[in-house]
Order: sequence, then structure tokens, then C-alpha cells
Amino acid sequence: MRRLKEVAVHRFREKASVFLTELHPARDAAERTAVLASLRKRDFDATHHCSAWREGVPVTAFGADDDGEPAGTAGRPMLAVLEGAQATDLIAICIRWYGGTKLGTGGLVRAYTEGVQGALAEADAQGVWEEVRILRRGEIRVPAAQAHLPFTLLGAFPGAAMVDQTFDGEWAILRFECPPVICPALDHAWQERSRGGVIAWD
Repeated sequence: MRRLKEVAVHRFREKASVFLTELHPARDAAERTAVLASLRKRDFDATHHCSAWREGVPVTAFGADDDGEPAGTAGRPMLAVLEGAQATDLIAICIRWYGGTKLGTGGLVRAYTEGVQGALAEADAQGVWEEVRILRRGEIRVPAAQAHLPFTLLGAFPGAAMVDQTFDGEWAILRFECPPVICPALDHAWQERSRGGVIAWD
């Protein structure tokens, strides 16, 4: 998954309509609202300001708005492109100046898709992405005399990293992080090694 660091812009013309797509970093609703309000004010003469956004690592919220275009022809295709690019914490706004020639529903879907794809390509060319890893946190609790066992387990999984270890009376508590994809294997390995023990996942 990746997060945008700077604005990326793509502009093109389709049958006399002008499409200007901008990608902006935006981590929450307040930032998205501010970006959209700014572009509406700047390009007040545009016919539509369609948008799509994703938020969170992993993604916890997303949305799309056709802003007057036929339902499903703008926001949803734009969101699909963002999903395919595994982009998050950003908003894509595609601004259209209608040129007098109708594009039809298929043409609109293609145009709004092309707009976001072009802006993503520009972001790629500028190198304005940062990679973000999705990690899940786990906790293993064992008798203090067996405090070494979780370390042995984690040592067999290069993707897992210890966060801290504490002691609570007779118990040793080890917390760690790992990619979600290896969680099932860790669960299975710990059950076998500890003879029925379980990992508490956040």
C-alpha cells in the first residue's frame, strides 16, 4: 500500500470537454473538505467536481461522488482506479468543463477512469509516493520460566518483530508486530510449540 506525499495533476480533452484531475494528500474528512472547497472556489466555472477518496492503513473508509454526472459514471470508476493502485490517505478530484458534446455513460466512465490513471502515472513519474506497511500486533503470555519460548517462535518468522516484553507477576508478556499474511502460520506454530497456547491479536 502507498500514500501520496505531494499533489499530482493530469489534464486532457475529450470531445470538446476538458478534464483536469488532481490527486491530493488527505488523511481525514477535514482535509478532504478543505481540498475540495479550494478547488471549487478556484475552478468555479467548471461543470462538475467529481471525487473519490480512501483513508487509513489498512483502508478503513472510502467514498465517491458523481457531482451531477449520471450515477456510477464518475466517482465509482475513479475509486476503482485508486483501489487498483493500492493508494490511501488521498482524494482524487476530476474537474470537468463541458464542451457541448455528450459522451454517453460509457464515454464518461472511460474519461473519469483515464483522468485518475493519468494523475497516478504523473505521481509515479514524480516519485511522490511513500510505501506503508500494514502490520498487526500480537501478544503472547507465558509463565515467566518459559519467557524464552516466544522468542524462539518469532525467530522462525523473519517478518515478525518484537515490540516489547514485560513481566506481570508470574507471567511474561511479549508483544510483537507482523504482516497480516503470516498470522495464521504464527497461530498454528504457537499452538504446536506451546501445546494449545493462543496469540491475542489486536
